[in-house]
This record gives sequence, C-alpha cells and structure tokens, in this order.
Amino acid sequence: MPAEPAAGHDPEKWKPVFASLTFGSQEIMAKRENRYDFRPVTEADLPMIAAWLAEPHVAEWWDDPETEIAQIREHIDSISVEPLIIELDGEPIGYMQSYDPHLEDGHPYSDQPFGTLGIDLSIGRPELVGRGHGSAIVRQFVEQLFEEGAPRVIIDPDPSNGRAIRAYQKAGFRAIDRRQSEYGDALLMAIDAEEGDAQEGNIE
Repeated sequence: MPAEPAAGHDPEKWKPVFASLTFGSQEIMAKRENRYDFRPVTEADLPMIAAWLAEPHVAEWWDDPETEIAQIREHIDSISVEPLIIELDGEPIGYMQSYDPHLEDGHPYSDQPFGTLGIDLSIGRPELVGRGHGSAIVRQFVEQLFEEGAPRVIIDPDPSNGRAIRAYQKAGFRAIDRRQSEYGDALLMAIDAEEGDAQEGNIE
C-alpha cells in the first residue's frame, strides 16, 4: 500500500489524495491509507446486497437484483466463487467476489495462466462513489491475492463503463483483450504479480 507522506512534506500536495465525505453521522476521509476488510457473505447479508443492486449506479451494470441474489446465494457454498462484503471502519460499503476461471467448465477466461483469479466488485453506498474507494479497494485486495500466490488477477468491466475502467487503471490493471462474458461484451483487464511480465497487448 502507498506510504503516508513523510514528516515535513508540504500538506498541500496531498490534498488531492483524499476527499471529505459523510458516512452516516460520522465524518470519514477517503485517504490512501484507508484499510478495508473483506468478509464472507452470509445469508443475512442478502437483503442489504439486494438494496445495493437496486441503486441506479449499480443497476446500470449488474443484472436484476433477483437474478444476482440467486447467484450470490449459490456462491456462498461454492468452491469456484467467493462472495465477500467490503467493509470500511467496520461498516459494510460494497460487494466483491473473486473466482477461479479454471474451476468452471467452459469459462471464457480459462485460457488465462493457471492460478489466475478474477474479481468483480461494486460500491453499494452511493455517497461513497467517486471518492477514490474503488481503486483503493482493488489495490488492497489484489495485493492480498498476490500474497496468497495468484500470478495474475483479471477484471472485466463493460467497455462503456468509463468510471470503472479508470479506477482499475489507477489500481494498475491494463486492458489485454475484448471478450464475450455471460453478461455480454467485456473489456478484459489484467495485472500480474511479477514486474516485467510480457505485455499481452493494449486495447485503447
């Protein structure tokens, strides 16, 4: 994770790093040093996730809540998909899932290097969107996956979802291909654990 500024540095240069936001009655600063927690989804979380899925900023890119909740419920006991709640300061703020494309027959990303893991996420609380949390969450989670031995992490936003693509680029992902996922056209993006890995192309 990025280090905090050294003592004596001009604080003005760090102003763009954080933004003030209200989270309930508590004032939170979306700083780079924020640490997020990722816990397994339980049945009790499903109504909260359904409410997030109904938010306009989420509904634009995800399937209808009923369909998504049915899939997430199945994933709770799955070996190929791990559904997670993203927490900030102990408060749930979004949904994430990681998956192994090699554990699903016919998965469109099974051609990726063995051990590759894919992720999907959405910040559920609308007041936290556009505050820098997306790229920070992805950076932290990807770092954890690399520490656990994943050689590559992939993510596949809709090509028209510019906000998500920019967030993933800030987190270090690069576009490597255009694919067809179960949800339609997708921009396949990847980040490798080892620096200097061969580049697999760049989609503008």
